[in-house]
Amino acid sequence: MLLVWTAIGLFFTFQVYFAMIRSDRPVYLSETVAVQFSYAYIWALVTPLALWLARRYRLEQEYWRRNLLLHVLFSTGCAILVGCMLYGFNSLYWDKPRGTTSPLWSLYRTVILNAIENYGIYGLILLARHALDYYRRYTAGERRAAQLQTQLAEAQLQALKMQLQPHFLFNTLHSISALVYKDVEAADKMIARLGDFLRLTLENSGTQEVTLQQELEFLKCYLEIERIRFQDRLTTTLNIDPQALDTQVPNLILQPIVENAIRHGIAPRATPGQIDILAERKNGTLRIRIKDNGPGLNLNRSLESRFKEGVGLANTRARLEQLYGAAHRFELANDPRGGLVVTLEIPSGKPGSSLN
Repeated sequence: MLLVWTAIGLFFTFQVYFAMIRSDRPVYLSETVAVQFSYAYIWALVTPLALWLARRYRLEQEYWRRNLLLHVLFSTGCAILVGCMLYGFNSLYWDKPRGTTSPLWSLYRTVILNAIENYGIYGLILLARHALDYYRRYTAGERRAAQLQTQLAEAQLQALKMQLQPHFLFNTLHSISALVYKDVEAADKMIARLGDFLRLTLENSGTQEVTLQQELEFLKCYLEIERIRFQDRLTTTLNIDPQALDTQVPNLILQPIVENAIRHGIAPRATPGQIDILAERKNGTLRIRIKDNGPGLNLNRSLESRFKEGVGLANTRARLEQLYGAAHRFELANDPRGGLVVTLEIPSGKPGSSLN
């Protein structure tokens, strides 16, 4: 606060000094410094009182009319106080007030001549105090809103994950039950792989994002389960850019996409099917493409029915929207060579780390 009033005193010193130079009246820099800095430092002493009054009697509260009237009285008191202090300093500096014979008249004249300026300074202090309070409440509200938004996103993402995991577990258990009477060894292997998958899932149960490498470990467990189920009818290939392995991706984001490819591209056909998974990082974006050689989308159906999605893909879209907003891309399209291609693009940084 002292630095602020020092700067104000310095500004008015040079302003008055250079203005007086152009007039015919004699002017001394030391005298100008004494007058302007004394006035600034007197207000530096009064400012804490003015700030306390502004904080104590706020204008936006219920009794703002009463408080406004009080501030008129307070500003009058501050104007008189500053005028008296300024008169006292002038008396000490010049031994006696210049150009006057009566001390009482000199005091009255000092108070009156500086009253308008003192009222204005008090008003500016009052305005600055309220502006600062408004800014602090605004920023505090922004922080609370951001925290609430983060908590809401966490709750929504957690709900989506809780919905997804039982969905996957139900489908896997259904597959095991279908094998247990036909191929006990295959069912036993599937149970073991399911155990591995659940272990990896529980290890990251509280994490919204994992590295692509960890996500691929989950996916490999799932694919082993599905390969046991379909045997030689399912072939998978992974073409992963090594530089993309440390990129953060949503936890369990690939499994429902691959499950959708198996369900619609592999399961309905009696001939062998293939799923290709590609991932690369380029220009700050991680692109993942999952392609199957199934029938693809039926272009004769309506757009709404073509893109009608089950729990897995619906949750995938919702999670991507929560984590990345408009900064992601998730598209389903037919490949010209046959089959369906799912393209997923997300920022290759760590945009969702705050939700972990």
